[in-house]
Amino acid sequence: MFKVKDLTFRYPKNKVDTLKGLTFEIKEGEIFGLLGPSGVGKSTTQKILTKLLDNYSGEIKYKDKDLKEYKKEFYQEIGVGFEMPVHFSKLTANENLTFFKKLYKSNADTDELLKKVGLYEDKDKQVNEYSKGMKVRLNFVRALLNNPKVLFLDEPTSGLDPKNARVVKDIIKDFKDNGGTVLLTTHLMNDVDELCDRVAFLADGQIAEIDSPKNLKLKHGQRVVDLEYAEDGSTEKASFDLDSLGADEEFLNIIKEKKIITIHSKETTLDDIFINVTGVGKDE
Repeated sequence: MFKVKDLTFRYPKNKVDTLKGLTFEIKEGEIFGLLGPSGVGKSTTQKILTKLLDNYSGEIKYKDKDLKEYKKEFYQEIGVGFEMPVHFSKLTANENLTFFKKLYKSNADTDELLKKVGLYEDKDKQVNEYSKGMKVRLNFVRALLNNPKVLFLDEPTSGLDPKNARVVKDIIKDFKDNGGTVLLTTHLMNDVDELCDRVAFLADGQIAEIDSPKNLKLKHGQRVVDLEYAEDGSTEKASFDLDSLGADEEFLNIIKEKKIITIHSKETTLDDIFINVTGVGKDE
């Protein structure tokens, strides 16, 4: 859907570039995560890809056509969920959605979406009566109201309880399963692990790593298996090399003769990778 080559951008009052030559692509039908610490350029990249910022250098193609050649028709194909929900607070949720529907040629069944996110019973309440979580869910519905081909989501589950976060993530998965493409930015690595097909880590305005979450965890993890087993009324621990388990007599004896309490490969987490790749927290 998007091919980005050597994307560079500097805000007018800044002395250094915010983006320093990003090159990546977002494939049709995938959920692509753009990750990194605050201020590294994630939101700037989203604003450029949604045509809110245009004074950039480099090349961006959307469906093999230069992004700068698209006019208003581009906005018919994208949905955007900003991190901070912005609504007309003195209008009801339904009135908000009705207003924004008029901007688009295609409209989704917003009643059905409101039911999915648990807001249908409150659709005639003024938004200023909504809790933060309700506003976040309404914000998410608004991003979907024009049946977009591409979703740009910034912290879509931030401020939601686990139940409502699950609902939102399930809708994102359904959107992808129906052919939709998603660019996701978030600091919640569990969401990334669950949703993203590929992720790019930004550091100092550049892409430091890009791959699937699984491949990144394999690359940065240790090929070790940790065991806990019962021995004479106490719990013992042992670690073994993953690549030689089949020939490791000590490991095989423990498996055969002892009661195993826990066993797991020492896979790293995306949180650890985030810190390692972006440098956040290394000096602390």
